[in-house]
Amino acid sequence: MTEAEQKAAFIEEFTKLQRIKAAPDREAEIEYQIKTVKAKLESMGVNVEDLTM
Repeated sequence: MTEAEQKAAFIEEFTKLQRIKAAPDREAEIEYQIKTVKAKLESMGVNVEDLTM
């Protein structure tokens, strides 16, 4: 991963945390974030069931 890609990933992570912090319904925002990350992982062939706590 290049430095530019790392910066982009950290900016995305920071943005997600800010969304959760500012959300009127934090639990719903967390569920939304989980849903979107699961979709991204599944599209890359990752079995998310093995990652679920």
